[in-house]
Amino acid sequence: MGEQKWKKTALLVIDMQKDFVLPGAVLQVKGGEAIVPNVIKAVDVARRRGMLIVWVVREHDPYGRDVELFRKNLYKAGKPGPTSKGHQGSELVDGLVIHDEDYKLVKTRFSAFFATNLHSVLKVAGIDSIVVVGVQTPNCVRQTVFDAVALDYPSVTVIVDATAAATPEVHFANIFDMKNIGIETPTLEQWREADE
Repeated sequence: MGEQKWKKTALLVIDMQKDFVLPGAVLQVKGGEAIVPNVIKAVDVARRRGMLIVWVVREHDPYGRDVELFRKNLYKAGKPGPTSKGHQGSELVDGLVIHDEDYKLVKTRFSAFFATNLHSVLKVAGIDSIVVVGVQTPNCVRQTVFDAVALDYPSVTVIVDATAAATPEVHFANIFDMKNIGIETPTLEQWREADE
């Protein structure tokens, strides 16, 4: 039973990119670097279980033509802005590697579902359950999770110690909100032990 469950489950790794995680990056999420080891472990567990791994990344036009209005000021002529396609800041942090059997999804807004083909990819793959790791809890993680609930995915999980925000208070306030709409929020260890 466990093996079948995991074949219908996808791990979404959200925005674990240098411009969001590394110290001193323009859009650094202060809690991001601390969760890198747990995100790596979550990916390893997902691979062992045979789960689909979806790498959700932001990649913007270097001129910011596809960025939100509130971020336009970060994109100036002649200098690529944060997570610009093809630039170092858009790369995954060290230790995270996309394999051939994984799926890379590029987004330009908070939710991985907004204006992307994610829902179609998951449905074609027979996925009905989603597990989320990455940054940052009040923005991309939260909006993706709320959209998954709106799209009637029967099981949505956020690994509480493999997701992060600027502060623990912001992180846990958002985890609390997600729990209130039925999201499962195990630790990595609890998730790893499930059906093992």
